[in-house]
Parts: sequence; C-alpha cells; structure tokens
Amino acid sequence: MSLSTKITPVILCGGSGTRLWPLSRQSFPKQFVPLIGQRNLLQLTLDRLTWCEQPVICVASEEHRFLVQDALRTEKTQGHVLLEPAARNTAAAMALAALLARSNADDDALLLFCPADHHIPDIKAFEATVRRGVPAAEAGAIVTFGVTPSFPSSAYGYILQGEQRNDGSHSVERFIEKPAPADAQKLLLQGNVLWNAGIFLARGSALLAAMSQHAPDILKVCEEAMSEPASEQVGEPDASVRFVRPNGAVFTGCRSQSIDYAVMEPHDNVAVVPFNGQWSDVGSWNAVAELSIADDSGNRITGPGHAMHARNTYIHSTGRTVVALGTTDLLIIETPDAVLVAQKDHAEQVKDVVAYLNQRNCPEALLHRRVARPWGWYDSVDAGERFQVKRIGVKPGASLSLQKHHHRAEHWIVVKGTAEVTRGQERFLLSENQSTYIPIGEVHRLHNPGKMELEMIEVQSGSYLGEDDIVRLEDNYGRNTTEIAK
Repeated sequence: MSLSTKITPVILCGGSGTRLWPLSRQSFPKQFVPLIGQRNLLQLTLDRLTWCEQPVICVASEEHRFLVQDALRTEKTQGHVLLEPAARNTAAAMALAALLARSNADDDALLLFCPADHHIPDIKAFEATVRRGVPAAEAGAIVTFGVTPSFPSSAYGYILQGEQRNDGSHSVERFIEKPAPADAQKLLLQGNVLWNAGIFLARGSALLAAMSQHAPDILKVCEEAMSEPASEQVGEPDASVRFVRPNGAVFTGCRSQSIDYAVMEPHDNVAVVPFNGQWSDVGSWNAVAELSIADDSGNRITGPGHAMHARNTYIHSTGRTVVALGTTDLLIIETPDAVLVAQKDHAEQVKDVVAYLNQRNCPEALLHRRVARPWGWYDSVDAGERFQVKRIGVKPGASLSLQKHHHRAEHWIVVKGTAEVTRGQERFLLSENQSTYIPIGEVHRLHNPGKMELEMIEVQSGSYLGEDDIVRLEDNYGRNTTEIAK
C-alpha cells in the first residue's frame, strides 16, 4: 500500500472567532473568512492535504456545518463532517475523530490532525515534513510537528527538542507554554526549540491508548457518544458529505481540555519533527498583515484603503474607502457594521474587545451583518420601526424553507438571476426587475432554478420582525424553527 493511502486527514474546524474581530465572529470564525485571495483558510487546508488521497474528516460545530460543506464542495473534496454537540476543546475533538476513523477503516490508519485556520503556502515542504514523521507514527509514537522559530514570539507555545530517535524524529523533552517576551528571547538563543504548531500524526489506536492512560474520563464519554451516532448524507453524489452527529446528551458531559494538557505533556512516547517552511497560525491582525506585501513605508493594505504620510500601518477594508493620514503602527479593520482601530502592540488583546462587547450585549460581538446560510446568504441592509431591508443571495439550485410568518409581510424584488416563487397555491417565475408580495400568514418559498446566483431585495414590514417569527413547514437542511434565519 502506498504511503499516501495510509493517511487520513482530520481537520479541526473549531474556533471562537475572537482574535480577528471584527472580520471574524463567533458565527463566522477566521477559517471561513476569505483571507488569502478569494479563498478561506479551510479551503487552503483542504488543498494542502489532497496528497493524502483519503476522505477527509472535519470536526466542526453544528452551527458551522454548512460552511464546512461549502468548503468541501468548492474544493471538490469528499469526506465526513463530525459535528460536535458542544465545544469541548481538542482532546475530545481528536478522540471523536479517531473513533469515527476506527469505525470507517478496515485497518488502523494513520491520522493527520491539522487545524483549519493555519496558513502553510509550501505544500510540498509540508508533505515532506509529514512523511518524515511516518516511521515514528507507524511505530506507535504520537508525532507533533514544530515550526522553526523566526523571531522570539510570546504568542506561541514551544517544544524543547531532545535527542534524535532511530526513526529520524526527535524526542520531546518538554512542552513550554506561551512565555513572557524575555523568556521567549532566551528560548530562541538555546537553538533547540520549536514553535508548537498543534499538528499531530498518530495511529488512531495509539492516540486512543494514550487517552485511555492519561484522560480516561474524556475517552469514556466520547466512546459513549459515538456508540450510535446519527448519520446524514448531503450534497450531490460527486461531492457528497456525510454529517455524523455524536449523542449530544452524552457528549455535553465531557470535560473540556486541550490535547496538549490531556495527553502530550504527560505521555512518554511523543516525537517531534521540525518544519522549516513558512507557517502562520493567522492568530492576530499582525499575522494577517504579514501575509500582504508592505510598501516602502511599511504600510500594508487590503481592499480600498489609502495610507498618506503613514508608517507601518495595516488597513483591511471590506468595502468602504479607508484613509490613514499620518498614522504609525496602527491596525485599521473596516467591516460594514464595525471598525477596529488598534495599536499594533495590542493585537493580542482583540479577544478582550469581544468579551467587553459581549458584556454589553452588542450583537456585533458575535454576528456579522452579512450572515451565511446553507442556501446562500443575507445581508441586513437597513432597519427601522416596523420595517427591515435585506439583500438575499441564493445559490444555484438551492431553496429556502417552505414557511410562513405570523407578524410580517414581505416584498421581493429580483435584481439578478431568476426566482421560482411559491406563494400559497401559486408557483411562478420572476426575472430581473420583477417583484412580488407575500402577505402576512401566507405560505411561501424561494427557489433558485438557474445556474447563476439569485440576488434579490427583501423589504419586511409588520409589528414584529424577529427571525424567530418563522414556521417552517418543509426544509431541505434539517433545521427547525428555533434556528436563526430562514
């Protein structure tokens, strides 16, 4: 059997969306944000793992299942999406994936665990590094991959390398938590430390045995949750995805702990392989800025931004013109509903901004104005007393649920594409510049029968405009009336 067919890629797609606020939010974490050209980090991760030639396993939250499905469809990748009923950190996520792989495979496959939100542009160098770790993993070790540090960072954990093993990897003397700046400088001068990239290669049996030894309570809950998981096949046959749902009532009782604390630090058979290529966990706006090219004054700009008499300023604009005049060492991030202006030295405190906004019940802390849905997206353009205006985009072939509202009427105006409208007993087509009216209480559905995206303007009017005023009669996506949006 060739080496590539032995490795099953497992992508960990969890994330709180706090470190790159306001571009990322809890409902739209950074791995789903188009940060590199028009592609997001999950798409790039899928592309980076195609050499494995095995169906991928993505571990994600229920809330993000269709964002993951979209990435798999875009990258023409088949696989399984393991949906965590609750966030319980990487130890539980990896245990669930290992249990799923064991139920899928005839043999004890090697599992390559990768975060969904890292940027590693040199795919060949990454593949070669993983292959160097295969002998150690096949012999039963849990292999981690450390990045050769390029500067003394206090934002990363470190791995202290030990002696070289017979399999070509190195032993791990110890893991070091994120150090203070002065300690990071000392570590770098030692010359035998690596940044902890959070990427692991191991046989599923080796990982589960290590969890049985060091975190038996986590493993027990995961085994019970995966004893009879629910399974659902979605998508077209040539790009199908299987959603796998562990028992939620069982899994919510699982302890939350990272794999580093739960297994890696206490385990006695952990090996490390250095990676010398370019790597970023894209964990702060400073890291995002480094992905773009600086001008002669050190300014970096993404989108319609302009820097005048400015130095070392990063501008990320999603649409509006942003001008930085006479600024130094600033981060300026523009989105339609929130703007962040921060001094570069405070980039790691952006998560504190999100916590601050959460405490004050600001919806912008968690939600974007533009919201991704399984059928497309909607953008809340304007709202006032008894009215709300949205732009709605529907993917080719997709449909909203068959539904009705108790408190609002809707006016639909097609601006691009073709809409198939169900209104009561009627069914008819609308083309560009045509419109229709949905009275309060009328059963209705919107479908895109065409091959291009349908875009329309929706004007809602009524006494109550909350997204919970929906009675779903039919739905293609397994949602119920408690889920936000249509």
